[in-house]
Amino acid sequence: MPSTEEKTPDGVWFERLHHELSAAWAISRKDMITYYIKPNIIVSGILFPLFMFLAFAIGKNAPPGTLIPGLIAITLLFSASSIEPVSIPIERRVKTFDRLLSAPISLHSLVFGESMSGFLYSLGIACLPLLIGVVVFGTPIKHIPVLIVAMALTAFCFATLGTLFAAYPTENVGEVMSMLNTFRLPLIFISGVFIPISEIPQIGQAIALFSPLTYGNDMISYAYTGTSLYSPVWDVIALFVFILLFQFVANRLYKKFNE
Repeated sequence: MPSTEEKTPDGVWFERLHHELSAAWAISRKDMITYYIKPNIIVSGILFPLFMFLAFAIGKNAPPGTLIPGLIAITLLFSASSIEPVSIPIERRVKTFDRLLSAPISLHSLVFGESMSGFLYSLGIACLPLLIGVVVFGTPIKHIPVLIVAMALTAFCFATLGTLFAAYPTENVGEVMSMLNTFRLPLIFISGVFIPISEIPQIGQAIALFSPLTYGNDMISYAYTGTSLYSPVWDVIALFVFILLFQFVANRLYKKFNE
């Protein structure tokens, strides 16, 4: 009979999982304390999406409340993907990122932990337009559980995207942000945020299928209006696929650039 002190495979697995999750939370907490109030994060995560949205929303013959779903979607896009492209290059410069790489944790925990900080940040920021819609404009939400799921999946998807781009081995925040903006700026024009996907040319509709913002915005719009271009179930599946894809690519890139 095995001794009571001998750990079962399940016990070893649980202990390892607890260790990895604790490490991921420590990384997230570090980013929260250090980087949430950085000026470039405030500009790129809050002010930039707000002013861009206002620039396109002004002049539209639509009640302000109906624009709230789109504002939530682009706020999640920019705020979730803005933490890691700032924090990781800075930590490379001061050599603290090397300590994370040499720590006895897996790359999966590192990528997950970095993504979690952007995820939590974006959820907090996205609550601002949500509250404005409810309190100021009285915008009704038809499916609150759907909205919660949509915001969570969209936030984590774009947080992982930010972690992926931050894998580029540079100490310059501007280099990562430039590459990231080259990717995320076109998304807001092909994903139904400002122009319904059904009204854009056929080639644009085909490209929209490859944008994670398409599914996040579609699901958020469904939560508010009860109508959507795709099924909410399909939106959830698509966002999960993008999350897994971004997590996988990010892990491979960190491994490649830090061997």
